[in-house]
Amino acid sequence: MAKLIFSNTTSNLIKNTCKVQNVRLFSTPAEGNFEFIKVSTAGAKNNVGVITLNRPKALNALCNGLMLEVSKALDTMENDNKIGAIVITGSEKAFAAGADIKEMQNNTFSQCVKGNFLEHWNRVSKTYKPVIAAVNGYALGGGCELAMMCDIIYAGENAKFGQPEILIGTIPGAGGTQRLPRSVGKSKAMEMALTGAQVPAQEAEKMGLVSKVFPVDKLLEETIKLGEKIAGNSQLITKLCKESVNIAFETTLAEGLHFEKRMFHGTFATQDRKEGMTAFVEKRAPNFTNE
Repeated sequence: MAKLIFSNTTSNLIKNTCKVQNVRLFSTPAEGNFEFIKVSTAGAKNNVGVITLNRPKALNALCNGLMLEVSKALDTMENDNKIGAIVITGSEKAFAAGADIKEMQNNTFSQCVKGNFLEHWNRVSKTYKPVIAAVNGYALGGGCELAMMCDIIYAGENAKFGQPEILIGTIPGAGGTQRLPRSVGKSKAMEMALTGAQVPAQEAEKMGLVSKVFPVDKLLEETIKLGEKIAGNSQLITKLCKESVNIAFETTLAEGLHFEKRMFHGTFATQDRKEGMTAFVEKRAPNFTNE
């Protein structure tokens, strides 16, 4: 069992959610005794994995150790057939205030190239199960990039997003210049990246960066509800649907439509497609088996 260290803020959030959502601790391998994150599951069926960033004194700054632990937790959750969706969150004060500047301050160009610096941070974006970011407080630099690696972003009313790397003499290095314009368009992305300006949650929602905004104390609960809704569908079909949406960012419209059509055709080879349509005709809830 992983060693879980709960901050008062997150503990209270989870306790409040427990009253409705039935949160339980999440089992991890012996080597998964985490120092920088906490893991749990939530939902009436315990089918939503929750990863909480836990470096409160550093405002959840993303150090190398934290991102490696996130990768380990994702590995475990992806291999747990009960988990149908994953939530990544932080504290009320900060989702993640950026990458750990002290850790990278003395890096050299050759070290970055030889070590392929930040490459393993992409693990979140490669997760085949749906990942939802629950963002309260600061999501700046690497924190904003981490949120954008997720499939859906829900934000608390106090959330602030930004790419302030320009202010310290560098540029975003974990997807900020690539994912941001795909979400908000070139003009807004340029404004954020070239000025380092912070964008409040309400504006981020209008820009299309965030799906919904909630009161701070309701954010985790609402995000878990979304995770439960997603996890209630077929994991097999959900994987195909996520892959089809993601391909839209990687290819032309014609190629994307062809890919979508083949994925759609492919669902007709699954038991879950048959069960879903049969349940609809028979006016009952489907019993998906992920086959």
